[in-house]
Amino acid sequence: MTRRERTVDVLVVGAGPAGLGGGAELAASGAGHVEILEREQAAGGIPRHCFHGGFGAGRIGGGAIGSVYARQCVDAAVRAGAVLRTSVTVTGWAGPRTLDTTGPTGLERITARAVVLATGARERPRSARLVPGTRPPGVYTTGELQQAVHLFRQRVGTRAVVIGNEPVSHAAADTLREAGLDVVALVTDQPPSPLPAARLRAPLLTHATVTGLTGRERLTGVSLRHRDGRTTTLPCDTVVFTGDWIPEHELARRGGATLDPGTRGPAYDASYRTRATGVFAVGNLLHAVESAGTAAAEGRDVAAPVLRHLAADPWPTGRPALAVDAPLEWIAPNLVAPDGSRPLHDRFTLRTGRRLLSPVLVVGQDGYVLHRERLLLPAVPNRSFRLRGDWLDRVDPHGGTVRITVH
Repeated sequence: MTRRERTVDVLVVGAGPAGLGGGAELAASGAGHVEILEREQAAGGIPRHCFHGGFGAGRIGGGAIGSVYARQCVDAAVRAGAVLRTSVTVTGWAGPRTLDTTGPTGLERITARAVVLATGARERPRSARLVPGTRPPGVYTTGELQQAVHLFRQRVGTRAVVIGNEPVSHAAADTLREAGLDVVALVTDQPPSPLPAARLRAPLLTHATVTGLTGRERLTGVSLRHRDGRTTTLPCDTVVFTGDWIPEHELARRGGATLDPGTRGPAYDASYRTRATGVFAVGNLLHAVESAGTAAAEGRDVAAPVLRHLAADPWPTGRPALAVDAPLEWIAPNLVAPDGSRPLHDRFTLRTGRRLLSPVLVVGQDGYVLHRERLLLPAVPNRSFRLRGDWLDRVDPHGGTVRITVH
């Protein structure tokens, strides 16, 4: 089959909130021919099959339900002049900033002056979490559940257990209730939630690990082991594994973008530049997982550095990395920009593996303390917190790794 070859100014891979936000801003800012590719049949990303409210902030439909918010993002990109193509899959790289694709029109090879990766993140399924047992029907991730209930109107089950205690876990529980299921419990290996019990609307089992699934024709139960060694099996016909997000980083990795060991997404600086020349990255590909509004804001924010790159702004090399010590899990951005670029809202995003009450964060490089900051609120697992970025001008651009520790 003949492969068609084309060139564009900016190629955006992924049409979720980040990719659509970036495509809209770039097209409106005069970046030239901006093309957005989406492998699904419909654009909009995860929000398009979320039927709860609270999506969006500021410029696009604050408080809309997910499906409406997704349509608003799509409409904004198309109105701005971006070319949106769905059912197009990127199959690999043919060279720097050159991607091979397959879609309804056949095979294509597209070369861009700049590539923006916005491939998002996914929840780890049961298999990736190494949960033993049989493989009966009735096992979902949140995304699979929402598609089954809201897009395909499928009957799911009668009694459900939700694995996780994050905002997405509560959204999954709400979806189950909308589908007529009884939510037996939410299960987490973390300590008790800081959320009020009334918000959970179901028993919360903490310090509990899933040890197996039972059932053959259909799921019949979820086996648990508690921290004190007790074991139990919760009878149910549906289980939803939520959270435990991982960036969809395969395309970035194959394109030469070094991965950050903490976020597991591409290492990047405050201008969203990866270590692959001309390749930018935005949204939950970088730090799974933040809200759709945050992803869209990052998409819009990438427009300015992409325009500078198109105007022949040199690509930086040798940028010091940012790293964290336990119990912190990751920081984003995680490269220092030599041109003084600051992260969105002049704040770094961090996650912790355990609850921290009023922690003091210390930023150091090569034995020198660059910044010390006490957080006014507790930092808890599975929720982001912020660190000011006003210390960046004190970083030695030729020095070693900048480390953030908890004192």
